[in-house]
Amino acid sequence: MTLPPRYAWSIPGWEPERPRNDPAVGEIWCYTDRFGYDPGDEVAVHVHTTADVYDVEVVRDGAAPRTYFRRTGLPGAAHPTPDDAYATGCGWPVAFTVPVGADWPSGFYLVIVGIDDEHGRRHEREHFFVVRAKAGERAAAALVLTTSTMLAYNDWGGANAYRGLGDDPYVDVPTPRQSALRPIARGMLRKPEGAARNRHTDVPPIGWEPRHPAYEWAYANGYSRHHADALWATYERPFAGWAERNGYRLDYLTQHDLHYRPELLDGYESLVIVGHDEYWTAEMRDAADAFVDGGGNLARFGANYIWQVRFEDGGATQICHKAPGADPVAAAAPSRDTTAWDAPGIGRPGAATMGLTGLGGAYARYGSTTPRSSGGYTVYRPDHWAFEGTDLYYGDVFGGDACIVSFEVDGVDYTFRKGLPYPTHEDGAPANLEILAMAPAVVGEIDRWGGRVPLGAPEGEAIGLIGALYDGDPPEFRRDARYGAAMIGVFERGGTVFNAGTCEWVSGLIARDPFTERITHNVLRRLAPGSRDAR
Repeated sequence: MTLPPRYAWSIPGWEPERPRNDPAVGEIWCYTDRFGYDPGDEVAVHVHTTADVYDVEVVRDGAAPRTYFRRTGLPGAAHPTPDDAYATGCGWPVAFTVPVGADWPSGFYLVIVGIDDEHGRRHEREHFFVVRAKAGERAAAALVLTTSTMLAYNDWGGANAYRGLGDDPYVDVPTPRQSALRPIARGMLRKPEGAARNRHTDVPPIGWEPRHPAYEWAYANGYSRHHADALWATYERPFAGWAERNGYRLDYLTQHDLHYRPELLDGYESLVIVGHDEYWTAEMRDAADAFVDGGGNLARFGANYIWQVRFEDGGATQICHKAPGADPVAAAAPSRDTTAWDAPGIGRPGAATMGLTGLGGAYARYGSTTPRSSGGYTVYRPDHWAFEGTDLYYGDVFGGDACIVSFEVDGVDYTFRKGLPYPTHEDGAPANLEILAMAPAVVGEIDRWGGRVPLGAPEGEAIGLIGALYDGDPPEFRRDARYGAAMIGVFERGGTVFNAGTCEWVSGLIARDPFTERITHNVLRRLAPGSRDAR
């Protein structure tokens, strides 16, 4: 009997985190009232716990974590939580505030709350906030955290933009509304070193069936099934640690800052984006485009640029319907429809901003997507400045041992002439985009097992999206486009945009791959020359 493909993350009995409100069960969670603060602000922290007392520690995380705030013996209180807190927020009262010192450096700060039960066992959960740089004391480059992708994948409270609604665990019904006023799923902010990532690094034997290590690890260790999908612990933290150890100074911003305070970008040489970078509002994109048009540079060591979202409630709620026309605003304002940027009605193809698009790439070394590919990039333009000092030749492959080309990847429609890749520009790719390196990618996993083996990204999902975007009649370059490519792309438009085109670029830095490290140095030194500390 053939069954429809089911998702590897859809495991019966694997419940997302939410309060049980059982006094006999120790639990604690927290969230802040927003993601970003200036020196001198106060961070409002909302806490729910069944314990009588708890403690809190605020740590600036990175290569050398440092504690900036600590309190013990805080009185605990349990609070009711809406069943749809994933969409509406928790509504817990403020439990305490954290004064941001005038001398606190810009950075990513973990808020760690903890309790000890009657058996002496420790229970901790965490949230975060970003401290922005003081005016007049900014670094040359700002790391922009992918907070909108985090909101989309955060399933704390029961649902996210992929699954969680309904009673059938095998039927993935998403919520189009994701609240920022709730805790963050376990593993997105903190987890053990070496936790499984969204990829496999082995070469499968004949007759292999796909596995998804990130989900298996999460299930076995009590973490969110989406722990490896977004934000700090998986992506930005390894990059920030590498940058600090190598003498780079980075300020920190969130995507909410791009949306609401684009003037914060003034004076920076470069914006840096890392990891899984899938969701943007039009206002965020406006800010990035204006920054590059004005001569600023964008260094993107990430991938999967696909979805337009919008904010409501002053940024407390993120909206993304995904299906074209499903958003209530679509009829009156089609350009604001919360679907893929490449939808014709939006009129703003993703590649126009980032050089590459998620619809031109998709997946590699994830489940059964290109399972025996090199895991690295094949070099096509070795004389480009990005490869200076690497000793790489045409046709060389780098990053394969670290599997840097894996999970979700970006590319564009392309052709070959005299052994070199060129964009066709059918998909809105910039006129001067150069494709430096490539690796095979596919739109999703082919089900060769009749529904018996769970998949992480069934091919039919992407094919269905393309059909919906074009009302069943996609243009020739998108029609039956099951295959694409991950790419490193560079173009200029006032400033320079470098796009690594893969979520897992940071794996090369973790593994100390010399080619990935040298290219990263080349990009930062060229696009943000003032970011290197004088030492």
